[in-house]
Amino acid sequence: MTEFRYDHVHLRSPDPDATAAWYRRMFGAEIIKSVMSNGIERTDIKLGGVNHFIAKVPDDAPLAEKADGSFVGLDHIGLRVNNIDAVCEELRAKGAEFSVEPKTIRPGVRIAFVRGPQNVLIEILDRDVA
Repeated sequence: MTEFRYDHVHLRSPDPDATAAWYRRMFGAEIIKSVMSNGIERTDIKLGGVNHFIAKVPDDAPLAEKADGSFVGLDHIGLRVNNIDAVCEELRAKGAEFSVEPKTIRPGVRIAFVRGPQNVLIEILDRDVA
């Protein structure tokens, strides 16, 4: 069978630089400037070993909104951490908005959700809770 490997996640934003700066501030993402195949500049980030391409949407583009608790397509990005409660306190101190506060979903596993730019949800996940 073919081996599939993660290459990238592609995000769209009206302000890619601001979006990338948010991911750097919150999660320590590395910001990388690049050029798309059509020659247009793009701001990318590397987060958790995965490339995230952030392309600019036109200023007049209608942006889709998702109702709370619902989704179409990509629901969230998951980031695994150790010591989730301390990590969430650090994120809160940086101004992160939590849509789900840290909670235990089953023995040994705690999660929380942060709302990112353009309402992208980022799950913070600790699978090693004692």
